[in-house]
Amino acid sequence: MAAASTTLPLDGRVALVTGGSRGIGREVSSHLAALGARVVVNYASNPAKAEELVAERGVSDPAAVLALFDRAEEAFGSPPHIVVAYAGIMDAKYPALADTAVEDFDATFAVNTRGKLLVCREAARRIPPNSGGRIVTFSSSTVAVLPPGYAASNAAVEAMTRILAKEVAAKGITANVVAPGPVNTELFFAGKDEAFLERVKKTIGRIAETTQIAPVVTFLASEASSWVNGQVIRVNGGVA
Repeated sequence: MAAASTTLPLDGRVALVTGGSRGIGREVSSHLAALGARVVVNYASNPAKAEELVAERGVSDPAAVLALFDRAEEAFGSPPHIVVAYAGIMDAKYPALADTAVEDFDATFAVNTRGKLLVCREAARRIPPNSGGRIVTFSSSTVAVLPPGYAASNAAVEAMTRILAKEVAAKGITANVVAPGPVNTELFFAGKDEAFLERVKKTIGRIAETTQIAPVVTFLASEASSWVNGQVIRVNGGVA
């Protein structure tokens, strides 16, 4: 029998993760790195967490790793092959639609929808054609529960990603959405919906850990997912 290959499945691949230093994004960054990818960790406001993650993964040049598209090639000699658009915000007030301020609505869409549009646009332009490119965006299973603002911004991401999947398929690139259920992260608890939490307790009894979400992303980033395109994968234990 031939000896088993020790090559990691994402060896030689460059990955970019927005919001990649905390919560689910951090777990995704760590999983991709563990599978051999060279990960560009993007963050908005907490460089210490990003640098801590870089140190854990033994990367010698944090300045290069904490880069975006323009510096990925400089850092790793290649544009990203895998782009994960995770960064997002919640409105901690969780208002009813009738009580939603236009400013809050616009702020949510600016990050969750417009932000992912910009990331997806660059990914579609810069991922090398026929390189097994992967684009993974994040939505939320709250789209099925429908709290205003946040759910609407993520529903738009789901539609946008499915459209993108058709546009990039001819280049050998896939685009899919991961929509987690309630997960034990700062982001979820910053904008928690008590009705949703009650529904979770009645349905599955607990919320998820980040370690239960990241493997779905790494599957979508791998060759094993080559025929999965334009899908919304709800990782929520069956709550929605």
